[in-house]
Amino acid sequence: MPLPKAELHLHIEGTLEPELAFELAARNGVELPYADTEELRKAYDFDDLQSFLNLYYELMAVLRTERDFEDLANAYLARAAAQGVRHAEIFFDPQAHLARGVGMGTVVDGLWRALGESEARHGVSTQLIMCFLRDESAESALETLEAAKPYLDRIVGVGLDSAEVGHPPVKFREVYEAAAALGLRRVAHAGEEGPPEYITEALDVLGVERIDHGLRCMEDPELVERLVRERVPLTLCPLSNERLRTVDVLADHPLPAMLDAGLLCTVNSDDPAYFGGYAGDNFDAVRSALGLGEERLRELARNSFVASFLEHDEERRARYLAEVEAYRF
Repeated sequence: MPLPKAELHLHIEGTLEPELAFELAARNGVELPYADTEELRKAYDFDDLQSFLNLYYELMAVLRTERDFEDLANAYLARAAAQGVRHAEIFFDPQAHLARGVGMGTVVDGLWRALGESEARHGVSTQLIMCFLRDESAESALETLEAAKPYLDRIVGVGLDSAEVGHPPVKFREVYEAAAALGLRRVAHAGEEGPPEYITEALDVLGVERIDHGLRCMEDPELVERLVRERVPLTLCPLSNERLRTVDVLADHPLPAMLDAGLLCTVNSDDPAYFGGYAGDNFDAVRSALGLGEERLRELARNSFVASFLEHDEERRARYLAEVEAYRF
């Protein structure tokens, strides 16, 4: 039985395995520019964030109907549950679907068909976070938030993802203020490829409660002190960092130094179909490459539930934390 954990940095579109991509393409009459799953899997070999994003958006063409999104989410939840995930806060990218003529309702209702039954079917509690694409306009983000208003009973928060460099958090001040006014939780990708200043800006301008990635905070000792003092969670994605060359090899990852500094770090999978591993695989990878001991792994699991948006159900959080403490390696 794997170590119980929460997953807080997971793009549902990034869980599209080649086999499911071909299945959905056949179902929807979409022609993929790959001969077979093996050729497509070879394409999952990236030089940088942009080369990954190009394929990520290309393959979204197979997602057309509520059933497609339901199948995508159920496939992820089954894999996550098998790797010890007890709670998942799942990102989705509505702008990428709206641009293809797939409506907000199709996406949310489809995902919710799976998420609504996830606890009974997979033993995984879930929450849904809507992300804005930072390389799209601020106006598009505002339009997307407006389109989401009928579905806010199923959306707990907003995030900010896609190409980071050249798209500082301040660009999205207005939409984050609007999201806050609607009572939505706020997170943002910052300090993955972008500089530490983007982390500070996400905190001060967007009012985020969690930083997605954030590993470049280590370049700014004052920022590290602040993150420790304010207990701001960081949702790190080690295998993603290695695959996208944020770190050259996993053994160079700053995770041990970040934990030593007192940062509230969590380990997550990001886009697991593309980056070679789901949540449990990431735990296994850092255990092996970084020599993390059992208590460090327990700390990471504990952090994941502490950092979760479970304030509405502290009894559940306490139950999950008790599972972590009781776990025997």
